[in-house]
Amino acid sequence: MSIESILEKENYNIVKANSGRAALKVLLQEYDFSLILMDVLMPDMNGFETAELIYERDKLKNIPIIFITAHNEDEAIFKGYKVGAVDFIYKPINPELLRVKVGLFVELYRKTQSLVEQEKNLLNINATLQREIEEREASERKVRELNMQLTQNNVYLKAVNEELDRFAFVASHDLQEPLRKIRVFSDMILQKRADPEEVHRHIQKITNAATRMQQLVNDLLRFSRHSVQGGDFEQVDLNEVVRSAISELDVQVQQCSAVITVDRLPSLQAIPTLMQQVFYNLIGNALKFRKKEVAPNIHIYAEKVAAENGGQRYHIYVKDNGIGIDQQYLTDIFVVFKRLHSYHEIEGSGIGLSICKKIMEQHQGQISAASEINQGATFIIAMPEMQEQRVRLDLAAL
Repeated sequence: MSIESILEKENYNIVKANSGRAALKVLLQEYDFSLILMDVLMPDMNGFETAELIYERDKLKNIPIIFITAHNEDEAIFKGYKVGAVDFIYKPINPELLRVKVGLFVELYRKTQSLVEQEKNLLNINATLQREIEEREASERKVRELNMQLTQNNVYLKAVNEELDRFAFVASHDLQEPLRKIRVFSDMILQKRADPEEVHRHIQKITNAATRMQQLVNDLLRFSRHSVQGGDFEQVDLNEVVRSAISELDVQVQQCSAVITVDRLPSLQAIPTLMQQVFYNLIGNALKFRKKEVAPNIHIYAEKVAAENGGQRYHIYVKDNGIGIDQQYLTDIFVVFKRLHSYHEIEGSGIGLSICKKIMEQHQGQISAASEINQGATFIIAMPEMQEQRVRLDLAAL
């Protein structure tokens, strides 16, 4: 009662307990206290025993305890500090000293609570900032991916424009050449200036020109179809793919007595029909660009290499003993309708290797060549064992 009356003017909320057990009960029910004032001598348990029990609870161990006692003995003081007391007040109580000490601990409690609250606010602010940083990084990453995809799309559109230019060239030049022949020889026949044998030769030339035009038109359709053709990737045994391609070229193989050796090839993710087209074109070129009087010898083999992203890639080689390619043209051969020989020397429109290049790009791979004149040629297909997830750019969302 005397303590309560001394502290009455300070407007403290004081909770009283008549014993150590009663104090524990109160503290466990309401533990948000700034200070405990406790007599050393109490019924049932003394203050030291009560303090030990209080500080065994994690939620109570930060509440400071001031012991009130009439005994000023070193042993008791030592025992009090040992159990966790922060101070002693001796009887008879000095009111001013009590008010000052209680005021200090209450102020310390308030500042501590303020710091705890500030810490919570700072943690919340930090968490918010961290989320904002993560969201910003995710947005920046998305922007980088979109920019990368836009760059890739720009490169693709540039390539498409170049292809369209070549389409225009073919339409204006290559397709007009057989048309001119058809008109010239048709005029000769209509003017009836030629004898029957000459008429037959003219008709034959008209037929050849029409065949040439049909081949060009078909090649144009094939190339445009490969520009948009997709398909689901599946696990493909390249040994089966190569066997099918060789089977389609069986007549040409027999005609030139070609020897084709195929080592064990891998199984990987691909579109089987497109991969068969690649090997058909490469083997067909090896048969077409052979040396005169020398039987073609074609060797197909593969090797496994480590990829930069930690995955696995394969290099597949198609090697021949043909007429070879001048090194300065090793890049040009993959450009659509780019021919190194005239049509009269070797038939073809120069589209096969450009289709191979387009198919390999669809498989996240590349195709290249190594060769020298009269030393044969080796075509290298590089592609991953597993297809990576493609980044799609939704233009409508922009």
